[in-house]
Amino acid sequence: MAGKPFVTDVRTFEKKGDAREFFKTMLNRYKPGDRVSADDEKELRALLKHHTEYKAKMGPGIDHFEVMNADYGTQCFKIVRTDGTEDDFSYKHCITPKKD
Repeated sequence: MAGKPFVTDVRTFEKKGDAREFFKTMLNRYKPGDRVSADDEKELRALLKHHTEYKAKMGPGIDHFEVMNADYGTQCFKIVRTDGTEDDFSYKHCITPKKD
């Protein structure tokens, strides 16, 4: 049985696992402190719309994305907003939100 497709504004993945692998590969192209490229930013903006806290994550608007250190020696994407505030987000949560 095939997985359920995962669709963003800019890309369709055959299944959620393909989306997770795509964004994991993207994240691992960078090191903490790096600014994400313009092409990758388009992908992340589209992905972020799937986050359960999208409006809060957006805040007054996104200036750009970076990569930052996360827990347990991992890294994650960071949103840098137009007002200078920052927030992290998990690409995995965007693809498969956690249930309460």
